[in-house]
Amino acid sequence: MTALLSTIILGLLILVGLAIILSFIPVGLWISALAAGVHIGIFTLVGMRLRRVPPAQIVNPLIKADKAGVDITVNQLEAHYLAGGNVDRVVNSLIAAERADIPLPFERAAAIDLAGRDVLEAVQMSVNPKVIQTPLISAVAKDGIEVKVMARVTVRANIDRLVGGAGTETILARVGEGVVTTVGSSVSHKQVLENPDSISKTVLEKGLDAGTAFEILSIDIADVDVGRNIGAQLQTDQAEADKRIAQAKAEERRAMAVAREQEMKASVEEMRAKVVESEAEVPRALSDALRAGRLGVMDYYNMQNLLADTRMREGISSVGQMEERPGRQDDKNSR
Repeated sequence: MTALLSTIILGLLILVGLAIILSFIPVGLWISALAAGVHIGIFTLVGMRLRRVPPAQIVNPLIKADKAGVDITVNQLEAHYLAGGNVDRVVNSLIAAERADIPLPFERAAAIDLAGRDVLEAVQMSVNPKVIQTPLISAVAKDGIEVKVMARVTVRANIDRLVGGAGTETILARVGEGVVTTVGSSVSHKQVLENPDSISKTVLEKGLDAGTAFEILSIDIADVDVGRNIGAQLQTDQAEADKRIAQAKAEERRAMAVAREQEMKASVEEMRAKVVESEAEVPRALSDALRAGRLGVMDYYNMQNLLADTRMREGISSVGQMEERPGRQDDKNSR
């Protein structure tokens, strides 16, 4: 009984050891590679385990590439994985490029993938060009009329310039700039409406795809519409601004006139105060002259008579002026 128990325990230990070994050594994956005609050593798979590289993510793409006739080594795939790349996507792009007869070496595909671009999508765009639609572009012709343009840009990926080349945002920005320049150089907005293809021809001749990861195949004007009269609006705004400036200057002149009037009133009041002050000194001077004997009583009465006579003459002259005014008015009415 003891010997049987020992045999069972030994058998279990052997099974557990084999399970651990088989889980560490991908024997099934090695058999699948041999069955597919891909020669890869069992110790190579063990080395992948030790380097923390999933063997399935290397062996399966390797089998796929071998069946498609793409020459790739295990070291290349493993190095690309360790660099943070997507091995399966790179292999798919190489197979697609091989089928489309596009020259794409593994090093370039790996560099494109590590640069953050979808290399498979780039190969697909090289075979099937992509259409990019611009947002509504607003431009103003020389006659001041706004023209709204919407264009469709057909682009094809340029694999040689995918690394370091600008993206679709640059293409859209350059196309928008070209549309604004072309419309702005047109004499009239009617000219743009009559020949919208002139916009696409002029913009296409500018070589807008320079330095980008794409090649522009065509620029087609999808929609052209007339917007606001920008020239008239600007003139109206300018007239309103001139009006406000004139009003401000008039208000400034009025304020200066009011200030001068207040200043003159203050000067008159000051003069009146001095006259009143001087008049107040006259009785004092007369009294001083009477006390000192420089002025007699008769002289004082004669001066008073002279002042009364002067006031009477002034009153008579003012009454005469008032009587003459209605007569002049009657003469004017009779005329």
